[in-house]
Amino acid sequence: MQAVISAASSWVLPLLVTTFLVTGFVRRVPVYSTFVEGAKQGFGTAVRLIPHLVAMMVAVQVFRASGAMDLLVQGLAPLWQWLHIPPEVAPLGLLRPISSAGSLAMMVDVFRRHGVDSPLGLLASTMQASTDTTLYIITVYFGSVGIQNIRYALKVGLLADFISILASVLAVRWVAGL
Repeated sequence: MQAVISAASSWVLPLLVTTFLVTGFVRRVPVYSTFVEGAKQGFGTAVRLIPHLVAMMVAVQVFRASGAMDLLVQGLAPLWQWLHIPPEVAPLGLLRPISSAGSLAMMVDVFRRHGVDSPLGLLASTMQASTDTTLYIITVYFGSVGIQNIRYALKVGLLADFISILASVLAVRWVAGL
């Protein structure tokens, strides 16, 4: 089964590109011109997003480098214990809504210290996969279209991340006996 999936996955992208080209040809769409025009629009969007992304990256780095992250993790230790979240993965849960790269680094650190197949490694993987970078998403999507009022989207996104973290803990405790 794994060989079939591997072989099929190597053909997905070429088939997708071919499908787009053939569909454009059949519908008499100038494919290359349309692609170039879309790339121009994408570049403009990227330029508009750069200030938002730089601000987010600087804020994350200041948060981590200042030691505020460590203080927050230590201050919330009773909460982690009550929620049965191991302190080794608590920083991952805090950082994931803010930074994908930061949380990925935390997950790799858990892998190095405890092993990929350890219960903590499984929990870190599950947390990483089931949550999202809510603040980054809000920054990019809302910033690209100029939405200023993010209050409800932020609340719902962070609540979804929190529930995903709890569900990750429950799932790994049930499957791996954490």
